[in-house]
Amino acid sequence: MRIATWNVNSVRLRLDNTLAWLAERQPDVVCLQEIKCQDDQFPREAFEAAGYNVAVHGQKSYNGVAVLSRLPFDEVTTGLPGDGDDVQSRFIEVVVSRPGGGVVRVCGIYLPNGNPPDDPTKYPYKLAWMARLKAHIAARLELEEPLIVAGDYNVIPEPEDAAHPEMWVRDALFLPRTRAAFRAIENLGLTDAVRASSDAAGLYTFWDYQAGAWQKNNGIRIDHLLLSPQAADLLKGVGIDKHVRSWEKPSDHVPVWADLDIAA
Repeated sequence: MRIATWNVNSVRLRLDNTLAWLAERQPDVVCLQEIKCQDDQFPREAFEAAGYNVAVHGQKSYNGVAVLSRLPFDEVTTGLPGDGDDVQSRFIEVVVSRPGGGVVRVCGIYLPNGNPPDDPTKYPYKLAWMARLKAHIAARLELEEPLIVAGDYNVIPEPEDAAHPEMWVRDALFLPRTRAAFRAIENLGLTDAVRASSDAAGLYTFWDYQAGAWQKNNGIRIDHLLLSPQAADLLKGVGIDKHVRSWEKPSDHVPVWADLDIAA
């Protein structure tokens, strides 16, 4: 089973690119972020024609997450628990049945950016959201299922995850409290799929549109797949589809995927 994540930065604007990548990579489950449309505006028919079931948690003009799956959904849940006043569409969770028995649970997340960090609401919202995510994952881990938490975390975990870490020291993506909150989530017992397969530098998933970041390979790694122990035991391979950033009208993010030893 191939499970992927991609911040598409407007699914309607990048529809052709998304369909081309699906045809090329053939993922079984895909978490999309920043779809930037309401549920009824999501191009559902195009993805269904490509063989995918669709679950959407949209929002007008901003945010929005979705999951595409070749397998039928057993469950779909939207909204991260823990704050009934949070109206931002940043979390979706699905359960699909494994052909050989049991289930796979996939959470698609678009974690808040948090910038500027001195804003009285934005950075506290990021940290609070991360605390809610940690609590939710801790509860889900008690189910002892293969669990994948995939998405745009807006977190640079370590200096080697940035081409120029010194440029990010005052950014909400790289502040010590952000990185500590990410480690606290990992320390629940999760495995970073990319780092489980390689400790190399230069593994980036985002290149800004500004200042020739793509041409200079001035990237950062902020899109992650975190695996429960039951999922990590099944990990076979990982990939970052960097070449997609060179396509016409690209997202500033690229897809990341992991192969699990589960028949799809």
